[in-house]
Amino acid sequence: MSITPLKPSELYHVAELDQLPCKSTKELPPIDEIVGQERAQKAVEFAMSIREKGYNIYAIGHNGLGKRTMILRYLNRHQHEADLLYDWCYVANFEDIRTPKVLKLPAGIANPFRQDIEKLMVKLVKAIPLAFDNEMYFSRAEKLKGQLTQKQQSELAEITQEAKEKGISLTVTNQGEYQFVAMNGKELHTEETFDALPQEEQDRFGQTIDELEVTLRTMVRQLTSWEEEYTEKIQKLNEEVTLDVISHFIRELKKAYSDHNEIKKYLTELQKDIVENVEIFLEEGSEQGEIAAASLDKKLPRRYKINVLVSQASDNYPIIVEESPNYHSLFGYTETATFKGTVFTDFSLIRSGALHKANGGVLLMDAIKVLEQPYVWDGLKRALRSRQLSLTSLEREVTLTGTVSLEPEPIPLDVKIILFGDYRTYQLLQHYDPEFKELFRVTADFEDEMERTEESELQYAQFISSIVHDNGMLHCDKKAIARIIEHSSRCAGDQKKLSLHSAHIANLLRESNYVAKSARSNLIRYSHVDQALKNQESRVSRLQDTVMESFLTGTTLIRTDGEAVGQVNALSVLSTSDHMFGAPNRITAVTSYGEGEVIDIERNVDLGGNIHSKGVLILSSYIASVFGKTAKIPLTTNITFEQSYGGVEGDSASMAELCAVVSAFSKQPNRQYIAITGSMNQFGEAQPIGGVNEKIEGFFDVCAIKGRHPEQGVIIPRANVRNLMLRKDICQAIEKEEFHIWAIEHVTEAIELFMGKPAGEVSEEGSYPIDTIFGIAQAKLNALRK
Repeated sequence: MSITPLKPSELYHVAELDQLPCKSTKELPPIDEIVGQERAQKAVEFAMSIREKGYNIYAIGHNGLGKRTMILRYLNRHQHEADLLYDWCYVANFEDIRTPKVLKLPAGIANPFRQDIEKLMVKLVKAIPLAFDNEMYFSRAEKLKGQLTQKQQSELAEITQEAKEKGISLTVTNQGEYQFVAMNGKELHTEETFDALPQEEQDRFGQTIDELEVTLRTMVRQLTSWEEEYTEKIQKLNEEVTLDVISHFIRELKKAYSDHNEIKKYLTELQKDIVENVEIFLEEGSEQGEIAAASLDKKLPRRYKINVLVSQASDNYPIIVEESPNYHSLFGYTETATFKGTVFTDFSLIRSGALHKANGGVLLMDAIKVLEQPYVWDGLKRALRSRQLSLTSLEREVTLTGTVSLEPEPIPLDVKIILFGDYRTYQLLQHYDPEFKELFRVTADFEDEMERTEESELQYAQFISSIVHDNGMLHCDKKAIARIIEHSSRCAGDQKKLSLHSAHIANLLRESNYVAKSARSNLIRYSHVDQALKNQESRVSRLQDTVMESFLTGTTLIRTDGEAVGQVNALSVLSTSDHMFGAPNRITAVTSYGEGEVIDIERNVDLGGNIHSKGVLILSSYIASVFGKTAKIPLTTNITFEQSYGGVEGDSASMAELCAVVSAFSKQPNRQYIAITGSMNQFGEAQPIGGVNEKIEGFFDVCAIKGRHPEQGVIIPRANVRNLMLRKDICQAIEKEEFHIWAIEHVTEAIELFMGKPAGEVSEEGSYPIDTIFGIAQAKLNALRK
């Protein structure tokens, strides 16, 4: 047979690690970056260097690629501009208490300033009441009161005398109102005595009282004016006393914060408001203190608190990872407190969200978690578009109630958002949200695998060392490192690639560390990694064991020896959510007189997927090109997967199906100790398929169950040779020539391997040599045509 099996060196790419300068990870310096992600890293660097709106990042890739780790490492190493960082505070707007003001302060200033204001309030709470509780203040207030009283009494005496001279008395009613009453000598007239007076006398008294009441009204206006003047003078006195107390404190603070205009402006407004509202400090029992206690705060006037929303360290670039991005945790919220049965809120109860904390820096979130939470995605887009944070109540947005709430001044927003997500989420956002492209202009696309070279193997060894060092594990010796690298290549499904699923490698190291410690070893060795891999497979291989048991018991019919017409062993892959394994399937083809159709039974009963159906149509085309160029094929062929009761998808069985059909046409038997996998095109060329390692291992295991003999083997497409990273026991069997793998480039090579004769080459007349498989089949078809 001219087709030679593969050599043992082609079945497994051993990691030699000749460049490794040490014997274990103990001496191997850890790498401070994620290997193989240069494209994604450049994208992150580009986005971070542009401050304009919209250059946020969407990091695409499967879970376990180290997306977050890589970006966090880059951000922590990267030099950032410290002058872009600010502290943010909310303070009372003394003109409209419902719209708190924002104080934008240089990083590191807010907390000292808040403490200074608290100290000031502690002093004022004691000093202001003392200033109003001394003889000097009392004497000045009494003097002003005496002046008012003297003026009032003088005016009253004058009008009383005038009325007396006219026989009328000025009295005060029980309701405190002034009233003129006519005199009857020295006594007041009663209703009876007044009615007994002549009419003229009554009219004269009435006229005189009317004139006196006009005078009285003028006097009352004068008294009111004097009282207002008195109130103003007391107010002015209070302001002078208050100002005497607080002015030097405020001056000291202004001097301490002379470089910060926003603080100086606020201190001026603060001083003015304290002077105008000094009664806050004078109220007995201080309701402000009770309210403070109700909201678990210090017993200081809440009106003058500094609510530090965000305090940044001047040398600490904010990198925030938000694990649970709901509306409140992201955009902040306003708390409420209950006081005497009433719910209230104010600016001091405003709380920050992740966007406030990340302002000036970076916020990292999971895209799916953001999209799952109600109103978060719209709120995020609104904040990024406007470049400001408006703290609006979510309850007010989603309900129609008109409850009183705060409307804080918006905070300017300068933040980079980095979303982590998969390709599907990315495509959905691109398709359904036109704003997504404008706001997330940079895509960091993370690779699943990297080229396997001597240099990259050394990098990978350093990556393994970094996991070992970071987690305080036992160190790996050189052979253990090599085994992990080889397993990574197996995961990538390519001898010349390495898997970048760092989470999987980290888990393997943890389990290897556990095995090594259980064996009381001082290092993780090759055998420990191997055992950890076996343990992993054992935990998830229940379905595989069940399938293999069906071959052992004969429930699933399969032959691994002898020959049969129209029958071939194909290789398929079965998978669960966390395990993939191979198993052979019997494909059969039977013919009957007909119109040349190839009937796919799987398709007719809706068990065949679209790709499988396409494969069947391709092999039908190839058969027609071989046997039907001059006349219609006079046979109808039915092909099926025997004992297959689930769906069949993929075209990796198309070469196997063709071999079964050609065997049925020619009546030449196929060798049952050979299995095949691979798809084909219309010209019969072998095309690569997936899961080649699992398929070969599956047939090898079934051969072991049914009985091994040295002629057994598997046919694969030549293009799949680079994907081979086979189990050690299979490599050993092939080395001893107890098992074989043939790599082919054309389906005719498979026919020759299965039937022991060449397929045959067509002549110019369209005929095949009679001693070939195609020649035998053609002769039988011609006989049928006649």
